[in-house]
Amino acid sequence: MNQRARIAMSEDEVTAFLAESRKLQLGTINPDGTPHLVTMFYGLLDGRIAFWTYAKAQKRLNIERDPRVSCLVEVGDDYFGLRGVLVYGTARLMDEREAVLSVGMTVTRRMTGLAEDEVTEDIRAYVEHTGRKRVAYVVEPGRVVSWDHRKLATGATA
Repeated sequence: MNQRARIAMSEDEVTAFLAESRKLQLGTINPDGTPHLVTMFYGLLDGRIAFWTYAKAQKRLNIERDPRVSCLVEVGDDYFGLRGVLVYGTARLMDEREAVLSVGMTVTRRMTGLAEDEVTEDIRAYVEHTGRKRVAYVVEPGRVVSWDHRKLATGATA
């Protein structure tokens, strides 16, 4: 078995990793073809990455022109601790107010570490206020690449 196959995560491991993480590097394509990378907090909708952004943000303009995105979620400080998931996909716009607020609340809960029943009225009011100027996206995955270098350190196989 080659090293790439040894470090790949199973589908269940990818699901768990995305559920426990909170931030990703979102890659979109600028008008001149260069990558535009930003760090985003994200949520999950039916296991798919979802995020919101201001309607006038560069990432939104880029996605409008070309909806292809990459989403990198990675952790680890040394080689044998590196773990990550890279999702190549298509960002699908969710601009209906209720959908935007739902994604916004999911992202905000994950940012703050609060359970749904711990969300205060102040937080709900913030999401509703800022949501007036935002749109949301869900990423329809095309290809998923993953790695868990801890498997190299332990000799485990995928």
